[in-house]
Amino acid sequence: MKQILVLLSLCFVAPFTCRAADSADNAGGRTPYTPGLGDLMTASVQPRHIKLGLAGQAGNWAYATYEFGELKEALDEVADLLPSWEGKPIATMLHSITEKPLQMLDDAIKAKDRQGFSKAYASLTAGCNQCHSNAGKPMIVIQVPDTSFYPDQDFKPRDK
Repeated sequence: MKQILVLLSLCFVAPFTCRAADSADNAGGRTPYTPGLGDLMTASVQPRHIKLGLAGQAGNWAYATYEFGELKEALDEVADLLPSWEGKPIATMLHSITEKPLQMLDDAIKAKDRQGFSKAYASLTAGCNQCHSNAGKPMIVIQVPDTSFYPDQDFKPRDK
């Protein structure tokens, strides 16, 4: 578990550290760091997917609403930063896979419907895996989280 947390920490810190170092050296002719698709998915999209799943499983609808927005934002940022991957338009790929499941998730979160959330989240997760397969990366398999990788965060809802 500690190794996973260290790796996740590196995924979050390394790209920004490299970018800062590269920016400082850019006057010397170095090319600024540009994250790849895998970097963006691992550092931005995947943690949001996990946290959204955990929030929904806990029935924490306020936090699920927040993470839902963050996940959509992360997906949009991936498409903005990398308009294409191997000649394929990222925005089109992401939109075709996520549009329906994201709408289902939004509806389930607003209705505070755990069963609907579970179904929609499973659909989104299946879409992620279909996209990976379509992209020639079937070995990247995403699943519904069954444990939290965030020991410092409680996903249970709080009374106001």
